[in-house]
Amino acid sequence: MPTQNIALTPIGKVNSPYKQKFVIPRQANLASSAAGTIELDSGFSDIDCLRAIEQFSHLWIVYLFHQTATQGWTNTVQPPRLGGKKKVGVFSSRSPFRPNPIGISAVKYIEHYKKNGRLYIKIGGLDLLDGTPILDIK
Repeated sequence: MPTQNIALTPIGKVNSPYKQKFVIPRQANLASSAAGTIELDSGFSDIDCLRAIEQFSHLWIVYLFHQTATQGWTNTVQPPRLGGKKKVGVFSSRSPFRPNPIGISAVKYIEHYKKNGRLYIKIGGLDLLDGTPILDIK
């Protein structure tokens, strides 16, 4: 299969209590009380996009590491949870410095609503920086 570039269009953004990356928990389940919203862009604000979503307790959020996307990546990283002294392979980590700067988090679905023509999904247990572009919801 030939290598090719792929263009992705964000569907929305996260409104999060985390304004700086240094205060974000390393995994969503470590901050179960943290709540925020996903604000869907106008092209995705049809309520039918969320039809039957309430049947799920959790959602997978696929997102872009927008603040580190242009900084490149390396084969190994030093995760803070290991004291920043031991290196592991980039694919053995949750490092935002990746060949493709995408991340995935499982978050708790709380509710969804429409306000001022925009569609919002309230989520809990999030580990995302405020303003993070959302690529997909599963």
